Amino acid sequence: MIRYTLLFCLFAMTLMTTAATDARADSGPREFYEIRSYVLNEGASAEAIDGYLKEALIPALQRHGAGPVGVFSNSENDETGSTRVIVAIPFDNAAAAAEAQQKLKSDSVYQQAAEQHMSLARNEIPYRRVESELLVAMQCMPQLKVPSKMMDNEDRVYELRIYESGNERLGNLKVDMFNDGEVPIFLDSGIQPVFIGQAVVGPYTPNLTYLTVYPNEEARNQAWQNFRTHPDWKVLSKVPKYQGTVSKIHKYVLTPKSYSQM
Repeated sequence: MIRYTLLFCLFAMTLMTTAATDARADSGPREFYEIRSYVLNEGASAEAIDGYLKEALIPALQRHGAGPVGVFSNSENDETGSTRVIVAIPFDNAAAAAEAQQKLKSDSVYQQAAEQHMSLARNEIPYRRVESELLVAMQCMPQLKVPSKMMDNEDRVYELRIYESGNERLGNLKVDMFNDGEVPIFLDSGIQPVFIGQAVVGPYTPNLTYLTVYPNEEARNQAWQNFRTHPDWKVLSKVPKYQGTVSKIHKYVLTPKSYSQM
């Protein structure tokens, strides 16, 4: 019914020591992020998922120290033509990410709140799968940042981008490219990152994934135009070692749910 990544906990625990060691050289400990996509059945409503997320999952995650949790719908269908509810869940460390499911199982308040959702018959479930990836925050942005002024703006839009690479070497070079100068160009162009992470496990590994926010759709389009023509980007993008590091880009333009914490 739901296709969770079976190696989620194993990989998260494996990376815990590595991430903690790497973080000593950064400006702070690196967070972990689960990016979860509920891929809706054709013509299905997200209302049932909204109720579950708002009333059961998010309050439970907060009780166990995770958050803020972002929940979004894709305002443009992706390349497969599917409609999604996308959930971004930050964790302080790999152990918290690995233990989250077990904590939910033993949380009686969550179990009661989630009972209606979990008891849906197979033909009543509004989504055909749940896709998930686990990210570790990158050196350039070890912790997420939700601009407080954006939360009061009902016109704000988000964009989730996934950059696939052909192999691990190319993926690590793209991470280096972000760490070595791409993020300042983002900021100067009007692209505001919320989080940036490298995939630990997920359907598109090796990859990096990031979420950005804009005051409105016009500002999003203008920011990317600014980026493409930015003189520093023209220099950085021509550095020989960074050529060919991205094999495919998955892009989702997102609208926040009314109960989203991002």
